[in-house]
Amino acid sequence: MSLWWKILAKFRYLPIKSSTYMRKLSAFEFTTLNGFYKGQENDISWHRHGGEESNYSEEMLQEGNTLLFGRVTYEMMVGYWTSPMATEHYPVVAAGMNNADKIVFSKSLEKAGWKNTKLIKENIVEEMRRMKEMPGKNMNILGSGTIATIFADAGLLDEIQIMIDPILIGNGTPLFRILKKNMELKLISTRTFKSGTVILTYKPIY
Repeated sequence: MSLWWKILAKFRYLPIKSSTYMRKLSAFEFTTLNGFYKGQENDISWHRHGGEESNYSEEMLQEGNTLLFGRVTYEMMVGYWTSPMATEHYPVVAAGMNNADKIVFSKSLEKAGWKNTKLIKENIVEEMRRMKEMPGKNMNILGSGTIATIFADAGLLDEIQIMIDPILIGNGTPLFRILKKNMELKLISTRTFKSGTVILTYKPIY
């Protein structure tokens, strides 16, 4: 037997590890110009947008992706988007948020009462790998900095969109604060609104 046949025989029965997933996982985060995605006591009142930004939210929801949240962001979202105020001021976005398929990752929540929401309590990295390997809708993390960081560290994020608000705040929580290792990013696109808000879209380089 030739050397090459011996090598082929040795590796023939080893499992092939594929890095190709069927579903794309993106993170959409908004931050202040100095890098905080929320202020003290989870304050995001500084995040104010007009018509262009609302239209962009509608565009995102029209893609029909599954929306993902951590507990804190989930509770903020369900509290607002199910309210009469949201329906009055942002009817298209409110309808999109309420009708979208959603997943919340939380060990402490007992149930997820928001329409079309699935609760995942354990082994979230393994669950995400499994979901990415299955056919289905692409998935968007909205806010939820801790969840986004966990999936970034696990090499599962395919795209990061950062909406930078033209504002500075004194203190808060930095984006990707608990990241365990440095991550290089490739800039894919930029978008600028009249308000001065900028969206930067990156692809992680693993």
